[in-house]
Amino acid sequence: MRGVVQRVLEAHVKVDGQIVGQIEQGLVVLLGVAQGDTEADLKYLVEKTINLRIFEDDDGKMNRSVLDVGGSILAISQFTLLGDARKGRRPSFITAARPEEANAMYEDYVRQIREQGVTVETGIFQADMKVHLVNDGPVTLMLDSSKIL
Repeated sequence: MRGVVQRVLEAHVKVDGQIVGQIEQGLVVLLGVAQGDTEADLKYLVEKTINLRIFEDDDGKMNRSVLDVGGSILAISQFTLLGDARKGRRPSFITAARPEEANAMYEDYVRQIREQGVTVETGIFQADMKVHLVNDGPVTLMLDSSKIL
């Protein structure tokens, strides 16, 4: 399971010209689910996302989490994070989970974060989405459960 986490001042996602999810300060998380991802992968991404200390404290140090600052999360499913472009010119997506499995893991990710008291907005699974954000810093991190599990 992969996640690109961006610290933002604000963000929204549109589908067919309509805003379907919107947040102020917090995180935009682009989430990709791989074949074979398990509950352990999901738990790792949830815990890492909500506890990453990437917001500044009073001394200007990145020492606070989205929980600490009362921020929100805009979670967007993005299977292209599993694209492998090492060979040729067209990325291969054979390691991405099938849509049914990916959507179930994505929905579990959102549910588990909400259970921790964080407001989560979402896009629409498999829709053509337009994501607008103001990256704060910029701060962008890549999380990958396969690198640690």
